[in-house]
Amino acid sequence: MRVPKTLPRIHSKTPANSGVFLCTLLCCFFPLLLSSCDSKTNTPEWDQPGGSMPSRDHKDAPTQPATAAAATAEATPTDPTQADVATPANPAPQQKPAPRHPEDGLRFMTYNVWNWLSMDRNWHDKVDNQESKPEEQKAAVIRLIIAHQPDILGLCEIGTAADLAEIQHRLKAGGLNLPHSHYTGGTDETRHLGILSRYPITATAKPAETQFELEGKSFGINRGILDATIVANGKSYRFLGAHLKSKREIEDADQEQMRIREAHLLRRHADSIFAKDPDVRLIAYGDFNDYRNSEAVKTVLGAYRSPEYLTAIPFKDSRDQLWTHHWSYQDVYSRIDFVTVSKTLRSEIDKNASYIVDDDGWRDASDHRPIVAIFR
Repeated sequence: MRVPKTLPRIHSKTPANSGVFLCTLLCCFFPLLLSSCDSKTNTPEWDQPGGSMPSRDHKDAPTQPATAAAATAEATPTDPTQADVATPANPAPQQKPAPRHPEDGLRFMTYNVWNWLSMDRNWHDKVDNQESKPEEQKAAVIRLIIAHQPDILGLCEIGTAADLAEIQHRLKAGGLNLPHSHYTGGTDETRHLGILSRYPITATAKPAETQFELEGKSFGINRGILDATIVANGKSYRFLGAHLKSKREIEDADQEQMRIREAHLLRRHADSIFAKDPDVRLIAYGDFNDYRNSEAVKTVLGAYRSPEYLTAIPFKDSRDQLWTHHWSYQDVYSRIDFVTVSKTLRSEIDKNASYIVDDDGWRDASDHRPIVAIFR
């Protein structure tokens, strides 16, 4: 083979040759980029008695930006809030929301608002004694609630009755008037339960049993049980709110066993209601601080297939994810907030319109994401 005496030179500073080289690189990598963008991570369905919930249809819900990436139903070591997609801006809440009509159904939101109370707070290794929830976090909570327009709002981690009234006042100033309220608690002098409603609260009650024995010691249920009956659109709903013992260890007793004992108190109170009214339209909700198949949650639900069984609705966010809480200390994402319903309400839950809120900036408000349940 004849070899030319001189080889053509490659001039690195020649614009034409540089352009050809760049075009070649783009042609090679562009198909790879497209295939990467098309890949998706599937989430396993939440396996529960009675079937699983289909992917949520947003046609009946307020517009929500997608902010959660793939995560398992219980926990994942990765951060599911970091999505590799563009997130649209969160729309400003309506200052004058449109009037509600019976055909719109009933919008119920349960939300742990993360220490809306006065407590010692650590700021950069400095402790501020009995400081209130920071103003930017309060504002984020209020924006999120107003954006989703609940008719009834069940709250966990409220401080005093004045703290509940503050939330009520701020919501009204933002255009969401929930004039009726109920506030209660247990042995925990700091954290309480509250409920706000567009509709009148026609009755409240207290459980007959609030104490339990564990390891030879007597304990009272920490945050109590909220019991309120509300009549909306000609229908009666009985709400049982709870905030069971957290997973944080304490010296006095085993935290899991405490949570199970509290779950038994909640279940016994529900059973006493069923005994008087088997067809009661009951909704037990709140921060149960445990997973779907845990003994505590199964205790609250009751015996499967029994007439008094409470169905835990497996709500999803806009990306079909199930988690409601991020525990930053352990970096765990889990489903610990629930809305459960009696048999009389199962057919009235609009599963396609109900959802876990995943608005952009949810973590600026709380370590929990609220749930919105729509009853038709």
